[in-house]
Amino acid sequence: MADTNTEPLLLTVEEAARQLNIGRTFAWELVRKGELPVVRLGRCVRVPRQALQEWLGRRVKEGT
Repeated sequence: MADTNTEPLLLTVEEAARQLNIGRTFAWELVRKGELPVVRLGRCVRVPRQALQEWLGRRVKEGT
């Protein structure tokens, strides 16, 4: 049976920033620091939706 979920698996850094309600520049800073989980596909940098949710969950647990 086909997956009917229409949400993309990968987000741009800008889309991830909107999801987190943070600025684009701050999101890119997190990427540069290696704090935000990303996948690099050639020159494209994408944030896996599931990894973003897991990352946020860990941050909430840690209280950071």
